[in-house]
Amino acid sequence: MEQALKEKLRKKLEEARDRFSRAAARKAEEGRDSGQEGVVDQAEQSMSTITKEVSFSQAENQAQMLQMVNGALGRMRDGSYGECVSCGREIGQKRLEAVPWTHLCIDCQSLAEKRDSGWVA
Repeated sequence: MEQALKEKLRKKLEEARDRFSRAAARKAEEGRDSGQEGVVDQAEQSMSTITKEVSFSQAENQAQMLQMVNGALGRMRDGSYGECVSCGREIGQKRLEAVPWTHLCIDCQSLAEKRDSGWVA
């Protein structure tokens, strides 16, 4: 991989790391702040509980994205960035530019999605 492209992708990853980190913290805080103080009836309690659960779920999703970004940065450090962790083939440049934290080539990603959906045994 060309050094210029690698630096461009590293910058994208670092920006994504900061963005996902802030978003995860913000959603977790929203979940903690959506307490049930002053909630009078069951409908309000239910809405408050749903809001809290959604915020925590979103925080977890952001944390998972952050983990993927950190994994990609780690692969950059160890020299394996751009290689599919499943089959070892090179991940296409366009795919890396679109999703710089990806760890699977398009073929392995498709297979993983089929497996997760139950289409492949």
